[in-house]
Amino acid sequence: MIRINLALQGGGAHGAFTWGVLDRLLEDDEIEIAAISGTSAGALNAAALKAGMVRGGRQAARENLDWLWGEIGAIENDAFSSWLNVVSPATTVMAKLMEYSPAYAAFDALSRMSSPYVFGGLIQNPLIRIIEQFHFDHVRAAAEPELFICATNVRSGKVRVFQDGEIGVQAILASACLPTLFQAVEMTDPVTGKTEAFWDGGYTGNPALFPLYEPRFPDDIVIVNINPLYRANIPEDAPAIQNRINEISFNSSLLRDLRAIQFVKELIAEGKVGNGAMKDVLVHMIADDPLMNELNVATKTIPNPVVLTRLRMAGRGAAEAFLTAHKTDLGNRGTVDLVSMFG
Repeated sequence: MIRINLALQGGGAHGAFTWGVLDRLLEDDEIEIAAISGTSAGALNAAALKAGMVRGGRQAARENLDWLWGEIGAIENDAFSSWLNVVSPATTVMAKLMEYSPAYAAFDALSRMSSPYVFGGLIQNPLIRIIEQFHFDHVRAAAEPELFICATNVRSGKVRVFQDGEIGVQAILASACLPTLFQAVEMTDPVTGKTEAFWDGGYTGNPALFPLYEPRFPDDIVIVNINPLYRANIPEDAPAIQNRINEISFNSSLLRDLRAIQFVKELIAEGKVGNGAMKDVLVHMIADDPLMNELNVATKTIPNPVVLTRLRMAGRGAAEAFLTAHKTDLGNRGTVDLVSMFG
């Protein structure tokens, strides 16, 4: 059995890519997921997977993920979904059509010029109705995979990682709370006993890797990355600039954690720390930057059935390619070249 940890990024509707990755990983009986750190869409994927695993194993986890994304907007009929995918425009065309649609333009302008507090409690996160259907007795069960859900404390600006019995509707809503769209999620923090306010975890931990460094977890961390690290073209129009700012912001915490891992690796290699004093983490990444470069903040904000289908298919394909190339590396060596990444 190959034991791994998963780190699932947030990125709105682009989390359907992670859905595809998880669907493929769950097909492999030789892979066991020990722990998951997730943020925003990654938190939803993580909770759905955990609840399904506890209820009925791998197949139930896959079915639970299908249900989750069906609720978000994916077409659950595979035959119709495949047909619609074939007859629809190219992904780049669909992304631009969505970005410049009057409805999205009005929505985007409203989110920039007004505060969600202007509307009182009239605007609620549409994910509430989905998250409330999660079986939290399964999500919080004392069974693997262990879950870590990341949010950002508004007052302190620090990452807050919820785990075990702390994970409920409010914690997952907090992890997915974009401050330009929704009021901060306020809840009593069981650690401080105070009422704290939280925003999306992507600002401080997208996702946080440090919970996965615990000795009881395996060395391998497989990151499912849905915010492109690199874009060759310099953004020039306003939507493209805002989109790239969003991507850079939501990748910054991940890059910080990866740089720290590389620093520790250098200390271990140079013999500057004692044997076993620090964990030698093996980092892997499943991503599809070419596809993500075709998408934009509109496809991230508005779930489109065709785009969701393509993201899921791409996720399955990326996971398949990773397993073909690197399955034998799991447990033996990392497959992300951190030296080149930070050279």
